Amino acid sequence: MTSSVEFITDRRIYERVIQESVPAAESFVWIATADIKDMYVHHRGRKMAPFLAVLSELVDRGVSVRMIHAKEPGPAFRGDYDRYPNLIGGMEMILCPRVHLKSVIVDGTFAFTGSANLTGAGMGAKGENRRNFEAGVITRDEKMIGQIMEQFDAIWMGDRCPPCERKAYCVTYLELLQGEAQ
Repeated sequence: MTSSVEFITDRRIYERVIQESVPAAESFVWIATADIKDMYVHHRGRKMAPFLAVLSELVDRGVSVRMIHAKEPGPAFRGDYDRYPNLIGGMEMILCPRVHLKSVIVDGTFAFTGSANLTGAGMGAKGENRRNFEAGVITRDEKMIGQIMEQFDAIWMGDRCPPCERKAYCVTYLELLQGEAQ
């Protein structure tokens, strides 16, 4: 019998989460990360492509994509984001400076939680001598996935906001874009 919880590190995070699980999503992908950068991944026979290309294809297939992150992405991420206009209305993003959790939930049947931010170095997409030392677990255990989803959803729905002293800094990415346009 195989375990429904598996400890993974470094490059295996990239392989199991970013290459295998996220692209296979059929219904939804929820991502929580403290830091987000313009991560490049192996994609559809191309050498490397922005991870946002993967998310863009998911949106085109009708997959719901939600992301919570703690700080505004840098200009390189924004440049990649602008290449995929379907993400503007198709990927929901919330900036919450209190978020430090790192989780990826796919279709409510797979989850990763651990130390890795959504960056090339964090998720193991960079070369062996350029990636962070990261660890986490992947699971198909319904109870554990439910707990990870409950934490994500409580933040997403604002349940943690009323007592928070940093809520003035929480915005959706669309609000950030609209603020830049003014």
